[in-house]
Amino acid sequence: MSQYLVLIYEDEMKWANADQATAGRMMDEHRVFGESNGASLRGGNALEPSSSATSLRRDASGKLVVTDGAFAETKEALGGYYVIEAADLDGAIAIAAQVPAHFGGVEVRPIREMS
Repeated sequence: MSQYLVLIYEDEMKWANADQATAGRMMDEHRVFGESNGASLRGGNALEPSSSATSLRRDASGKLVVTDGAFAETKEALGGYYVIEAADLDGAIAIAAQVPAHFGGVEVRPIREMS
C-alpha cells in the first residue's frame, strides 16, 4: 500500500460568502467522506484561510525573508488535505473523487518514502 496526499483547493471567497446551510451541508459531506473511507484515511485537516499564512524564503544571500500571506496568490487556495492509503494511483483517485470540493477541486500526489 502507498500513501497519497489529497490537496483540496477551493475559491476562498465562495467559502466566505457561503450561507450557513451550504457550509453545513459541505461539512456534513466531509464527515460522510470520513466515515465511508475510514479504513483508508491516515489523517487530514482543514486549514485557516490563506490570509493567515506566513511565507518563508531565503534571498540570494541566504538571509531568511518572512512575509505575511500565502506563497502564491491564486484564485483557488489550499484549504485542507487528507492523507490516504491506497494500493495504487487508480485506487487513490477513486477515493479522492469522493472528496467534497464544491468551490474548486482536489490534487492527488504520492507521498515519497524516505528510507
